[in-house]
Amino acid sequence: MNHVTRRHFLGQSLSTAAGVYLGSHVSSRASAKGANNEVRVAVAGIHNQGNGHIERFQSVEGVQIVALCDPDSQVLAQRVKEFESKYGKSVQGYADVRDVLDRKDIDALVIAAPNHWHSLMAIWACQAGKDVYVEKPVSHCVWEGRKMVEAAHKYNRVVQAGTQQRSCPAVQEVARDVQSGKYGKVLWIHCSKLGSRDPIGKVTTPQSVPSNIDYNLWAGPAPMTPVMRKQFHYDWHWQWNWGDGEMANWGIHYLDDVRHILGSDTVPTKIQAAGNRFCWDDNGQTPNMHMALATYGDIPVVIDIRNLPDPLRKGGKSGAVYLNSRGSNHIECEGASIRLSRGGGGAYNRANKRIHQYVGDGGRSHTQNFIDAVRSRRPKDLACEIEVGHLSTVICHQANIAWRVGQTATVDQCHHALQSHPDALNTLTDMLQQLGGNRVNLTKHPFVLGPKLTYDPAKEQFVGSHASEANKYLKCTYRDPFVIGDTV
Repeated sequence: MNHVTRRHFLGQSLSTAAGVYLGSHVSSRASAKGANNEVRVAVAGIHNQGNGHIERFQSVEGVQIVALCDPDSQVLAQRVKEFESKYGKSVQGYADVRDVLDRKDIDALVIAAPNHWHSLMAIWACQAGKDVYVEKPVSHCVWEGRKMVEAAHKYNRVVQAGTQQRSCPAVQEVARDVQSGKYGKVLWIHCSKLGSRDPIGKVTTPQSVPSNIDYNLWAGPAPMTPVMRKQFHYDWHWQWNWGDGEMANWGIHYLDDVRHILGSDTVPTKIQAAGNRFCWDDNGQTPNMHMALATYGDIPVVIDIRNLPDPLRKGGKSGAVYLNSRGSNHIECEGASIRLSRGGGGAYNRANKRIHQYVGDGGRSHTQNFIDAVRSRRPKDLACEIEVGHLSTVICHQANIAWRVGQTATVDQCHHALQSHPDALNTLTDMLQQLGGNRVNLTKHPFVLGPKLTYDPAKEQFVGSHASEANKYLKCTYRDPFVIGDTV
């Protein structure tokens, strides 16, 4: 391949494969290592989660962070100063990830930028001969997630998804027990993340982008639309152009656990969603009460994501409580039920007595696991190889799409739509109680109920009734020159 620097990386002749980043060191070789097998790492997106990754990766033996990247010059300068003060080593700061990828001495890119950047950065990094650790959700839509998987495999890169609970001993043990049939057949699953958040506030006119932020680089492939939120950072999570709501922010962890526990290499084929953004008169767009009923083969899975407090329960200011937990998976088997939260859980018999305890750590070894695989050059050594992360992220997109194609509905209509599964009805009842405690008038602010959707995992698209409406959300539109091409 010819060398194409970032300053010339998108010639008109590449229009059919727009977005292909051809770094000077693209090859299928193992990454170049420094002295003593040192792995040299860059971190892109260092405002929040990425800041934690700086410490996590720098703490791994034989790893050296050599570059930090962020389009916010104020955050970048602060992180560079903090790093050099804490570790006594220099680190180079960059605003543009393409300048990072031009460096031949960088082995791996850690991506913690906003969601809309995840897939494109990962693709560019693979094309530039880098290994990748990409935060969840690994994509902003289904189509680009598949392109990221294709790039990882085409360029023989080691790419880890940041769903760290894959590395949690408790989840791994539960997966072994369930798949071995220790507790009998899985009957149903309730997957939840229940935690209160505050509204993001409301503005009625576009807000100025802070002078320290390069908005073109921050937006990248996403629209550079006027900023309609008080806080520039983080609150993009709740606006569709850049974020994917709590479903893909926290829900992804527990949905990935479901696939892990079942040993699944696919995604649900049926899904229907209900909920809305209740109580908050703000600039957020994603639902803060969001449930979905999905079908995994013959196993019904209720997905239950909520961001409102629960005045009806003790301690309810911090969020709702359902099935004895604010965030967990409840796996109902023939012989026992398993309740698994971040960090551990237990198996319970029919008398509700714990018969086994699962001890975990939330996945502390996930960073080490990635570095070990970078050294071994075996993607199969990864706890969450990128295709695994892609498929778990697809479920988040399915649930979001199932809600976005919906229409306002009465409680009776929601009840009728969800009556095929008792736990779905129980969840709806629990949500109604919580909304009542928040004094929500469901006549003025009703539920949005989506139609029953059918998904073809092989084609990675919806089929049958309402497919045309749903499939519109499977692929984003991209802003030149930050375009993901059909060929990666």
